[in-house]
Amino acid sequence: QVQLVESGGGLVQAGGSLRLSCAASGRTFVNYVMAWFRQAPGKEREFVAAITWSRGRTYLADSVKGRFTISRDNAKITSYLQMNSLKPEDTAVYYCAARPLPVVSTTPSEYDYWGQGTQVTVSS
Repeated sequence: QVQLVESGGGLVQAGGSLRLSCAASGRTFVNYVMAWFRQAPGKEREFVAAITWSRGRTYLADSVKGRFTISRDNAKITSYLQMNSLKPEDTAVYYCAARPLPVVSTTPSEYDYWGQGTQVTVSS
């Protein structure tokens, strides 16, 4: 059974930085895609970033390009979301997700595994 555990959320002022981590376990992730989504109150869950585990190809939503980066550590089986120049509109619960196909999707329903979420709050 795949398990995903996020950490690293918190409260930060606008312009600040946070790094989220997603520790994965349960199987090998060679042909997986690991992604980050976020959901603000009253809004739908939206795609933020994804990385293909085997080749490390990265994909970012337009709203975070130039500010966020996604990476992974194969040895630790952990993906990271580095968030810089944070804005109040980045405030949301951030979720780590995984799908057992080496093809990135921006649709939440196409991911099979989810973490519990971590709150990110950016104050103005």
